[in-house]
Amino acid sequence: MALVPRRQNKLVLVAAVLTFIGFLCFITPSGTKVAEADIAPSVIPEGVTDFGSSLGSTTEDSTPTYNELDEPIVSKATAGADAAVTAEKAYVPAFAVEQDEVTTSKVAAKAESTLAAKNAASDITDSKVKTSKPKVESKPLYDQKEEAKYAGEVEAAACDADGSYVVMIDAGSTGSRVHIYKFDTCVSPPKLLNEEFEMLKPGLSSFDTDAAGAALSLDPLMDLALKSVPKAKRACTPVALKATAGLRLLGAEKSKAILAEVRRHLTEDYPFAVVEGDGISIMDGSDEGVYAWITTNYLLGNIGSKSKDPTAAVFDLGGGSTQIVFEPVDGESMIEGEHKYEISFGGRDFTLYQYSHLGYGLMQARKKINSYVMGMFLNDKNAAALLKPLTAAELKDDTLTTGISLQHPCLPPGVRADSIKVEMEDKSTYLVNFVSPAQSATDPVAQTASTQCRSIAESVLNKDSACESKSCSFNGIYQPSLRHQFLESSDMYIFSYFYDRLQPIGMPLSFTLQEMKDITKLVCSGAENWAQNFKDPKHVKELEDEPLWCLDLSFMTAMLHVGYDIPLTRELRTAKTIEDNELGWCLGASLPLLDKSSGWTCKITKDF
Repeated sequence: MALVPRRQNKLVLVAAVLTFIGFLCFITPSGTKVAEADIAPSVIPEGVTDFGSSLGSTTEDSTPTYNELDEPIVSKATAGADAAVTAEKAYVPAFAVEQDEVTTSKVAAKAESTLAAKNAASDITDSKVKTSKPKVESKPLYDQKEEAKYAGEVEAAACDADGSYVVMIDAGSTGSRVHIYKFDTCVSPPKLLNEEFEMLKPGLSSFDTDAAGAALSLDPLMDLALKSVPKAKRACTPVALKATAGLRLLGAEKSKAILAEVRRHLTEDYPFAVVEGDGISIMDGSDEGVYAWITTNYLLGNIGSKSKDPTAAVFDLGGGSTQIVFEPVDGESMIEGEHKYEISFGGRDFTLYQYSHLGYGLMQARKKINSYVMGMFLNDKNAAALLKPLTAAELKDDTLTTGISLQHPCLPPGVRADSIKVEMEDKSTYLVNFVSPAQSATDPVAQTASTQCRSIAESVLNKDSACESKSCSFNGIYQPSLRHQFLESSDMYIFSYFYDRLQPIGMPLSFTLQEMKDITKLVCSGAENWAQNFKDPKHVKELEDEPLWCLDLSFMTAMLHVGYDIPLTRELRTAKTIEDNELGWCLGASLPLLDKSSGWTCKITKDF
């Protein structure tokens, strides 16, 4: 057998292949069609109802995709020959089915013969991806027999020309207050358009074990909310209640029962969207102070803009606790701990110092000072024998009187406070009358008593407690120095009980701490000097109606000067409102609730 060279073998093989291909071309009819594949409608993933909400892209570089502005983006592969072809916009759901080897035109032709194709989206030219929008039967999201309404129909858009509302209830230790805010959410940050405010007494904590009574006590406040919020917006208006020091001091079991009943009452008996989670809760003291800081600086215009304006410090004096919040000059050097609070607002980052001193609100301070005076009396065994602690039944009786009177250095000459219940550290409670140790303003004892009152006020601050850092306020609590870590040109705002004790006796809205100390001395000097120095009879009437005014001012001055170490020359500002908007933590806590991811959804509700 003759051998054929390898190169010749290759030529023979190529010739054979070409001959075979030609034979096939000769015998195959030119009109034969390739069978079309049946295209099944794409399956809708469970829960997907909005087909136009997502943008899809093909798996090959030759297919144009779309950016957020719905403008075609030409890929590198089509930038040449296909650049003249105008791409047609199409939304491609994430669940679209890829159909290999089938052109878009054939898919469309096939789809016209099926019912599902009537809802198909327009296809992208030369794309291998088919978009389909199967018809979905809508189902009611509520029981029509109960005449409920789906709140989504009235749900406000991110920018609502008619305004958005928030209802915030401040459950304080001495009373409850409601704030109904209306915002313009078409600007950033949202602009406060209006505020409705009302308060009532007593506070929730005064109901003790009567949880139902505590919840019902809020009805007058909620009636104002119903009047203030348009009916069409109620279902999408969040309502929250934040309790402060009063419920903190009541105890976990009682406070939990009250808050649970409040949530039930607001949810079942009112049309508003009750905020889930901590929407009805005891607010952490740190949040209380920071929200007050946000409120103040928001209303002053210090935050919310791109300009880096200096911020104001806030000192909020409540009944059960007091808060301090400010932005130190060098926040980064602050010692780490719960007192360090970092927030972002209006495109700016802030590092704040905050602390809530529980038990140092004004009403608690009164208890501490009165207990201190009572303790000196009880140390005398002969005197102590005259007093017996009140029984449980007597504690609840507000009509009790007593004939036992004790001298109290914080009462001015000519002033007495009758039937005062004094609770001691061991929880025993006594009923006494307090009288001034001085008979008149000219009595030498008067000046001594005033000095002694200030000394007692400073004592309850425990300023001598061990301080484990370079700088502390009182009770050994770390605090960056206000003398060195807060700009002298920045404002210091004192409000709540600070305002309630200073404004009614004629103090201006701006004054130095020395001037506050001076008016404290005047108030403590007695009724004889009031008529000579307070020209407005209303100021004198205020002092006559509240026998513990001297005690209150003495504690406030001691807290600011000795406790927080504010220089006497430092200017302070006080206010109840800024541009007719209430100061305090409520506005600061309400701003985040404009975001629907903050723990509430529009309510599916019956007509109210």
